[in-house]
Amino acid sequence: MKRLEVRGLRKSFGVTEVLRGLDLAVPSGALAAVLGPSGCGKTTLLRVVAGFEEADAGEVRIGDRVVTAGRQGLPPERRRVAVVPQEGALFPHLSVADNVAFGLPRRHAARRRERVRDLLALVGLADLGERMPAQLSGGQQQRVAVARALAPDPDVVLLDEPFSALDAGLRAAVREDVRAALHETGATGVLVTHDQEEALSVADLVAVMRAGRVVQCAAPEQLYRAPADLEVATFVGEAVVLPAEVSGGVAETALGRLALLRGDGGADGPGLVAVRPEQVHIVGAGRGGVRARVLGTTFYGHDATVRLTVAGPGGAEVAVQCRTQGPLPAEEVVEVVVAGPVSFFPGSAALA
Repeated sequence: MKRLEVRGLRKSFGVTEVLRGLDLAVPSGALAAVLGPSGCGKTTLLRVVAGFEEADAGEVRIGDRVVTAGRQGLPPERRRVAVVPQEGALFPHLSVADNVAFGLPRRHAARRRERVRDLLALVGLADLGERMPAQLSGGQQQRVAVARALAPDPDVVLLDEPFSALDAGLRAAVREDVRAALHETGATGVLVTHDQEEALSVADLVAVMRAGRVVQCAAPEQLYRAPADLEVATFVGEAVVLPAEVSGGVAETALGRLALLRGDGGADGPGLVAVRPEQVHIVGAGRGGVRARVLGTTFYGHDATVRLTVAGPGGAEVAVQCRTQGPLPAEEVVEVVVAGPVSFFPGSAALA
């Protein structure tokens, strides 16, 4: 069992409190992404779990072992935790195979060679064992770093923004390979990132941190579709935020009457709704939509974003994410409808 559980974790540096009673649970064999803005405590969390920093209070448990209990804890080498740093940090004087084998016992040389061979095949580098790190691309170096981390069969692998230095095209391919390797070995993984797309696309579980706490932890689709609060809604993906008045589980907005997600319609009154851009559709005249005027179109190739001003009181501006089409002329009048229920955040707290 390799379940990672963090309870009530606190850590301060001087008078600055970085972790403020943080709770996080990652099931055995799952990959969790810890997502949050710079300074929210993501890397400090990883360093405490790894044993590189001493906690002030709280507990870290891996399986049935307590590895941190307040200021007491096991040293890093006894935690069965591996770390993949941001830049890979390979040993430049060692070959790829020797880098991967670095943490393995030197006895049983044949078993050691077999383990290295299997791991290099797992990360797609089966034929590159004799190369030196300087002869590899950035993506290949990160794959070697992951293989080295997996070599001693750790219970938990911690990845500290390991893809941030890679270009966009390479980043997607490498993170998919890394995810596959972690799942293949059964290791529990924690990926720290500030990239929302990366977190949603690669993780089994996403934990959003804010000011030293986890404010929501859920499967990617649940986190995106049903954010815990307005700040999560606007941080994880794009959102059109509109004033609303709710009555009987229906929100009156500039985009018309909108159904609410189950559980969001418990209180009538004013607040804000968060509508995802892909929920807003441009339709033909007479289809029951709300009239809007086109401000402009941003073309991305696979899709486009159309910016609109909704007709009527308030003149709310919205963005529509749609499949590639010819640009709509500015000032053209169209109609828009919203598909599916939306999140509602009631009262003055939603406006803060």
